[in-house]
Amino acid sequence: MLPESYKEKMQELLGKEYEAYLDSFHQERYYGLRINTLKWSPMDFNRELFECEPIPWCDEGLYYKKGYQPAKDPYYHAGLYYIQEPSAMSPAAILDVKPGDRVLDLCAAPGGKSTHLGSKLQGEGILVSNDISVSRTRALVKNIELAGIRNAIVTSEEPKKLVKAFEGYFDKILVDAPCSGEGMFRKEPGLIKSWEEFGVEHFAEIQRSILLQAAKMLKPGGQLLYSTCTFDPSENEGTIKAFLEEHPEFCLIPIHKSGGIDDGQPEWVNGPDELSYAARLWPHKIKGEGHFIAHMVKENAELKNNQISNNIKISHKELKDFYDFYETYMEAKVPNELKVINDKVYRLPYDLPSLKGIRTLRQGWLLGELKKNRFEPSQAFAMGLRMEDVKLSVNMCRDDHRVIRYLKGETIEVSGEDGWVLVGVDGFPLGWGKRIKGRVKNKYAKSWRWQ
Repeated sequence: MLPESYKEKMQELLGKEYEAYLDSFHQERYYGLRINTLKWSPMDFNRELFECEPIPWCDEGLYYKKGYQPAKDPYYHAGLYYIQEPSAMSPAAILDVKPGDRVLDLCAAPGGKSTHLGSKLQGEGILVSNDISVSRTRALVKNIELAGIRNAIVTSEEPKKLVKAFEGYFDKILVDAPCSGEGMFRKEPGLIKSWEEFGVEHFAEIQRSILLQAAKMLKPGGQLLYSTCTFDPSENEGTIKAFLEEHPEFCLIPIHKSGGIDDGQPEWVNGPDELSYAARLWPHKIKGEGHFIAHMVKENAELKNNQISNNIKISHKELKDFYDFYETYMEAKVPNELKVINDKVYRLPYDLPSLKGIRTLRQGWLLGELKKNRFEPSQAFAMGLRMEDVKLSVNMCRDDHRVIRYLKGETIEVSGEDGWVLVGVDGFPLGWGKRIKGRVKNKYAKSWRWQ
């Protein structure tokens, strides 16, 4: 049940469109998935798999029909796609990320937008995914690893603290800000209680504080994209109006509108005309729940030089077991920029500044762990590889009963040479196993197993 005060506000904002907006609550919600272009191509995806159709504002996005369960498919466990609400795909689709960019997703959990940004980087550059909630970053880490993103740093800090390490560092920043969640009332009615408890001004204050810190971390010429899943003008056009008044070095970039997407509404906050460059996605006009997006560029500003910390020296002796594993089982070239933290071996992104004092949950690509007289490869390592990167592999078809058995953590029978094998489905890695006399001992991550 929508609160009366909320309905009165929306009626005033929408006028003649108000009844159509109310009617949207009686319509079925829309379901979407986004192809992970690090591993797959939308052209290669068989839309008949889930009876999909394209999402107009996201080239990699597809609607699928209610009743299908794409999370219960081996391809999901291979990281070939991410399940995401359709309108939530729009921010990362609009932000113009290129391979080699330094990118920050400032409010990143659970990882939908981060995995999208990481796929656009195509393994080049750096993705820093931050969320203030340590508990929420667990899902963020898993989703980044599942997607096979090898150049991501996951942190859990207040934005103000990140500025010390990253001032003037990033080419692109996405701020999908905490908000009152009005655009999710149809999908998650439980959010209405939070809206009644906190109100929109509580979130507007948080949003403005986050944007102030994000501005400090952006390079001159860099792009900042702000988004929310709410409709209230004070959290959207009002937040951007206040930000532009405090930061005249920023200006809005017009967003190409398609598929029923509306302009921003400057008259709702008595703001400048350029606020119309922003975008509004409404559930009665598009096939999705709703979003607000403002795309900005930073112009004249002084460039900050960051101290880069990648001059890492690790002795060959320290990594002997790792190199032995590589020589025995890998076809791929040994990674550079290696770092050992608490016996775990990481490959760091290039040109990373010092993270001293920053709560960091993942520093780059976790390759595995050094144990007594051996190296044990990680789940993240498997997901970032191709099947041809290893000497020994087990590749099964999607409808092979052993695939589900493997994903459940069971031992499977596959003949071949003994040793570590990369287990995959239709040419895409799922995880590791250790084959001994035709039986593959399961090394699939316990926390990832099929339920």
